Amino acid sequence: MATNFIQNEIDSDLKEGKYTDGIKTRFPPEPNGYLHIGHAKSICLNFGLAKDNNGLCNLRFDDTNPTKEDTSFVESIEEDVKWLGFSWADMFYASDYFEKLYEYATELIKRGKAYVDDLSAEEIKAARGTLTEPGANSPHRERSIEENLDFFARMRKGEFADGEKVLRAKIDMASPNITMRDPVIYRIAHAPHHRTGDAWCIYPMYDFAHPLSDAIEGITHSVCTLEFEDHRPFYDWLLDNLDFDPKTRPRQIEFARLNLTKTITSKRKLRQLVEENSVRGWDDPRMPTLAGMRRRGFTPRAIRNFCAEIGVAKADSTVDVAMLEHAVREDLNENADRVMAVLNPLKVVLTNYPDGKTEWVVADNHPTRGGKRYIPFSREIFIEREDFMEDAPKKFFRLKPGGEVRLKHAYIIKCDEVIKDAAGNITELHCSIDPDSKTGGKTAGRKIKGTIHWVDAKTALPAEVRLYDYLLAEDGETFNEKSLETVNALIEPSAQFAAPGTHYQFLRMGYFVVDPDTVPNGKLVFNRVVGLKDTWAKVANR
Repeated sequence: MATNFIQNEIDSDLKEGKYTDGIKTRFPPEPNGYLHIGHAKSICLNFGLAKDNNGLCNLRFDDTNPTKEDTSFVESIEEDVKWLGFSWADMFYASDYFEKLYEYATELIKRGKAYVDDLSAEEIKAARGTLTEPGANSPHRERSIEENLDFFARMRKGEFADGEKVLRAKIDMASPNITMRDPVIYRIAHAPHHRTGDAWCIYPMYDFAHPLSDAIEGITHSVCTLEFEDHRPFYDWLLDNLDFDPKTRPRQIEFARLNLTKTITSKRKLRQLVEENSVRGWDDPRMPTLAGMRRRGFTPRAIRNFCAEIGVAKADSTVDVAMLEHAVREDLNENADRVMAVLNPLKVVLTNYPDGKTEWVVADNHPTRGGKRYIPFSREIFIEREDFMEDAPKKFFRLKPGGEVRLKHAYIIKCDEVIKDAAGNITELHCSIDPDSKTGGKTAGRKIKGTIHWVDAKTALPAEVRLYDYLLAEDGETFNEKSLETVNALIEPSAQFAAPGTHYQFLRMGYFVVDPDTVPNGKLVFNRVVGLKDTWAKVANR
């Protein structure tokens, strides 16, 4: 069982004899956008707490704002939770409880704990006061219970326009906690709901619907992020004033949300990127949405491991995104097969290799899991352009004029001639092979400092490779205009029938995944997941 301060609170509650029917948590997203990496922490925490305590975790959609919510978001959230590897006990919607919530609101009015207010949103805000000054009572605060019941019923019938009236809890306009200064609990919105259609024109506010939904479902621990800490007194006030038993009703516990360097985790900003076509959609691999990360090639195991590694804290902090990349890299290092791909091809003609001959060299699919693949080799190959340098410094151990290098799984070659076009650009290299240097051959043990990858010119598969960077520039604020670079690469033929979602390590280049844009028996498209360089491992091992 994972140990953290929330688990300690659960242990304490059980020791005190609370929640004898078992522990029950929930993950309650609003279906107004796609889930992002920050939500992954909450998912892992809520489902993990339930599992560790032999309890249950519900998936509940907080669908109380019809103007921003959509069924497509509901479907994406379900897919993301399943993809991360979790199964919910039950699935609910806040809209399941609209009638019950209306009854609870009516009960508060009957108890003199809520009133209908005619002030506008701007007027309510202006009268709320500041951290050092109390708020001012609304002139409608002392309406009779009968009048409030009448107005609230008429609000439901649709007699008033949006914003014309609201229902507010009647608490204390001088409270040091501004959240407790008569918060709005119902507003008018003449907008169709994705589930209830036009049945309702008044909708509960999140702070009202959430604790009551928790109580209705028998949630024991309502785990949420720190921005809701100031809202906890109202959570408790509401349950107190509706007579929920302290030994069985839910309690709210806050934890620090996940903030990542170079990463946008604001739904509003992510929605803006989508709506302004700055990205290709919610699943653009540059997006920190779980759909985007899935398409980018991040694995659910890596994200779960990352969330476990960062732990659960009480104070907000920012995690280096390199830590997430490290988790992805570790997972793919264990599970991704190896292939050779050339992203910026430079042609090499092996002048002393027989024209028309093709042989097959043998390579391991994975250094520890084993498996073999056979790679064609012939007179013409392509190498990475950056693996050749005409005027190379002394410590350049790749290919250079007169220099030797080993071709991975194949021969040692020597650069004899550099061919250029009329503009002086290098178009190809003429090299010779050491015929006895084939890996496993008689002189295979000859020491050569450099080893490079390659692909066979006749059989290499053309592939579109998308090299993704972060949406935010180095300053962490502005949009990175170079967040996507597309190159026309060549890859060894063993990858020809790879299905979308298949991961590979391109030797010496990084980890890549087959994108859904790939056409069967046609165009191959790969996304770079992460490079091979692991900056976090260096930090962690200091």
